[in-house]
Amino acid sequence: MVRCLPACSQFSYTCSQNESDDNTASPSDSRTVRVYAAASVQTQKNETSELIDKCRRFVYSAEMQTVKQTAKYKQVMQLVRRLGIVRPRDARAHGLPGDALWLLARRGLLEQRGRGMYAMADHEYTEHHSLAEAAKRVPQGTICLLSALRAHALTTQAPHEVWIAIDRKARLPKSGAAKLRVVRFSGKALTEGIERRGIEGVTVPIYNVAKTVADCFKYRNKIGLDVALEALREAWRGKRCTSKELWKYAEICRVANVMRPYLESMT
Repeated sequence: MVRCLPACSQFSYTCSQNESDDNTASPSDSRTVRVYAAASVQTQKNETSELIDKCRRFVYSAEMQTVKQTAKYKQVMQLVRRLGIVRPRDARAHGLPGDALWLLARRGLLEQRGRGMYAMADHEYTEHHSLAEAAKRVPQGTICLLSALRAHALTTQAPHEVWIAIDRKARLPKSGAAKLRVVRFSGKALTEGIERRGIEGVTVPIYNVAKTVADCFKYRNKIGLDVALEALREAWRGKRCTSKELWKYAEICRVANVMRPYLESMT
């Protein structure tokens, strides 16, 4: 617009000079040229004003979008800090964008723990972190056998896999950073004796002491009879469960006859 005004003025001046030199030019023709020049300047002013308005609206829209994204990112960070370990589906369940986890991980604010698992960059890991990660990866599973024994401090073994029980018809889960050892249960053997612990902000379902001891006898061929006997002795010695509870879960797991001689020897 600044360049157009001198140009148009020069054009008007030139036209006027030509008119004065040209004896045949009429005053009406000179006025017509000036009117056209003024109209051209006004048109350019209007177009420039419209362009400025569009730029302002674009900048405002971009600023508002940035503010909204920043607010969303803050909400995602608060969710991760509260839940401990978060998956994209967890973020979407709270009305937040799932891809924000990946973007925040790229910025170094979050840490990716295996496929689709995110935690705070300054997350404090405990010795049972693998249980929290497994529970997050397999929400319908329950920590069992050697991993449950370790959580209950009933064994000196440190399994390199997380033992987790799922339904016989459930889809086999994929292992992430924490390797999984999947065992299929059914009926009351799957649903009874579950307690829930909070580990690193994650609610972890795990079988109680008596149920875990009974499970060890049921799967003694996989983990070893010596492990099952050690668990039974430690549970009884530490008064972690009663004989009534042991008999109850022995019946559910159908190992009452197997456990009977060992239980009678202790009682």
